[in-house]
Order: sequence, then C-alpha cells, then structure tokens
Amino acid sequence: MGDTGTGERLPDPELFRQGGFRLAARFFVPGDIRADEHQLRRLREFAQAEDPLADDLVAMMRRLPPGTGRELFEQALAGGVDALADPPPELVAFLRSAEATPYWADFARIDRGARAITRTGLLGLFPLGDMSLMGGYLASRATKSLIGTGAIERTASRRLVETAAWWIDVTTEGALRRGGPGYASALRVRLVHAHVRAAMNQRPDWDYAAWDRPVNQVQTAGTLLLFSLVFVYGTQLLGIRYTERERADILHLWRYVGWLLGVADPLLPATEEDAWRLLWLLASTEFIPDDDSKRLAAALLESHAAIGAGRGAVGRVLSHLSVRVHSSISRLVLGKSNADFLELPNDPVAQGAVLAVAALNFGAETVRRWIPGATGLQQRLGGVGRRRYLAQLGKVFELDPTYAAHMRTTPGAAA
Repeated sequence: MGDTGTGERLPDPELFRQGGFRLAARFFVPGDIRADEHQLRRLREFAQAEDPLADDLVAMMRRLPPGTGRELFEQALAGGVDALADPPPELVAFLRSAEATPYWADFARIDRGARAITRTGLLGLFPLGDMSLMGGYLASRATKSLIGTGAIERTASRRLVETAAWWIDVTTEGALRRGGPGYASALRVRLVHAHVRAAMNQRPDWDYAAWDRPVNQVQTAGTLLLFSLVFVYGTQLLGIRYTERERADILHLWRYVGWLLGVADPLLPATEEDAWRLLWLLASTEFIPDDDSKRLAAALLESHAAIGAGRGAVGRVLSHLSVRVHSSISRLVLGKSNADFLELPNDPVAQGAVLAVAALNFGAETVRRWIPGATGLQQRLGGVGRRRYLAQLGKVFELDPTYAAHMRTTPGAAA
C-alpha cells in the first residue's frame, strides 16, 4: 500500500489532525504517510472481500446436526486433521491452509515480540480497552455487525474480558506455534468472524451499499492494526519504552496472527511504516463514527463503571474514577472531536493524572534499560500478573475458550 507517486496526496483524516495520532504523525511516523486516491480506491476493493475458506467451513457446519461441526473442528485443532477418520473437505482445506506457515514467519521474532508485550503486564490492558476497542467504535461500518448480533450492549463487560483473554492467549511466548493455545484461539476467532458474517448475510436489512460486506477484509485488517500498531503506540504514550527491534518484533507477531485470522496478504503490514500507512488509509475511509458508535462507547464505559457495583459509597467513587481514567486515556489518543462525538467525559484533572503516571512510567522504563537483568525480571513479573488476571477472569466470568456461544450467532434486530 506504499506511495506510488501517481497522484496528489490526500489531506489528513480527522484521527491524524488532533490528539495522540497528530503527535505521532509529526514526531514518530517516518516520512509522509498520506495516500493518493488510487491507493484509497485499492483499499476499498477489500471491503467487498470476505474469507472463503472460513465461510465454506461455516456453511458446512450449519448443514450438520447442531454441535457436530464444531466438535469436528475442536478435534482437528487438538489432534490434527489427520486424526479424523473422514474429515469434511471444507475442514481439511481450512486447517491445511492455516498449517502452511508463510515463508516470512520467524518464530524467534514472534517469541521476542511476545516477551516485549508480556513485559507491559496489566498496563497493556489499558490500551486494549481505551484505544483499541474504543478506537474501533469509530469505524461505524464495522460496528454494524456488533450491533446486529443483538447482544453486544448487554454483554460489553464480557466482550472486554473475552478480548483481554484472547489477547493474552495470542501474545504469550510459544503460544502461536502450531497446536498452541494462541494458534487455536486465533483460528477459533476466525471461525467466529465467519459465523457472524453468515448471520449478517442472512439479514434482509443489511445495507451492502452503505456498510460493505459484513466482517470484511478491511475491517479485519483494521482490528489487527488496533491490536498491534495502536497497542505499541498507546503503551508508549503511557510511558513504556521499546527498542526498535522490539517494536518490529511485536508487529511481526501480529502479522502472523493476522495471517491466521485470514487477512489478505496485501493487508498484512511487513514494517512499522507499512502499518502507519495502512492505519492512515483506514482512518480516511473507515473511522467515520455514527450513533451506533456512541451506543457501543456508552456500553464500554458502563462496563468500566461496573468495577464499583455492590460496594456502596466506596464503589461509587471507584466507578467514577474508573470511567474518568479510561475516558481520559481514550481522549488523549483519539482527540477532542472524536471523544466528544463518542460522548466521553472530559476531565482535565484525570487527564493530568494519566500524563503524570505516564511520566513516572517513562522514568522507570528508562532506568530499567540500564540495569542488567531488569528487563527479564519485568517480563517475568508481567507474565505472573497476566496469568493471575486470567485466573481471576475465569472465576468471575466462566470463560469458554472455544467461543461456542459466539458460534451460535443468529441475526439480531435491525441496526
């Protein structure tokens, strides 16, 4: 998606005109990443592309008795497709494609990227919710599938913790190797996307002209960037420091996750500059919020407020602080116009506190880089924190790692 030099560069989209991304474009992004009209049109072609291998597998699963196809899928994930006596051809094609590791995948780099992410510990969860999920709600066409399932507003807290659990699965060292928990989680989510797509394609009110194909290639690539590039940049804004190699390795990890998720090769950034260029294009064409964006943002804020539920006066204070802190992080990154549109609370005191904590983190990170063994210790502590968090989530929410409920998606009410 690089610069072809064949047309006049387009003006910056709203996301890059203010807030954290304006800062990034000015000081952190290499060169001029603006695209021309030809590149924009090329990207938009992918909005009509889906995922044929996953879609064929879901169609096959829906022809079988309820639960049979998913059971075959899980058996093949656990023991390999050759372990099945007579596997359906759609399942064979899907898993053989996933097993055909791309030539560029370097698992030493993927493991280094996982270690760098793990080092952020629970701090890494803040960009996940406040930048990746909240930022994703700006993409109004992508939100139509979330709204269309009919349950997202009622289950915002569960979606947040399921996303966090999935993120930890795929960013744990060694987990993305074939048969590992991250590898399996990535393929399960790819299948969930196909189930949602099939359900949305059955809706008589789906507006293809306005909303494109449901859960299309552009939207999946956008989700990938929110978890990769936006995560890296967001944690940097919160004071985390990475080496250039660490940033490249994190993006390499997510390039492979994107490949497992079925993202088309032209939409898998190979470098940090590629990722910024693609994010710029997505911001220009996809990050156009509407009323559904507001509904989802409000549901996410309610999930942050739930931390104080049932704790009396102390709980009300916790709820207030939680909403203000999370909103402040979103505001600092997404910019005033986007945050105002999403109706995020504007609290200068909380924003100042977030910046002060970021400065403290930056100082501590600077010291870490100079102390022998400190980086390894931080990685171990981050890993312990993530494992404890997952264990706690499992007790509170009874998480299902197979996402069986999401694979029973049916069309919801009109969006």
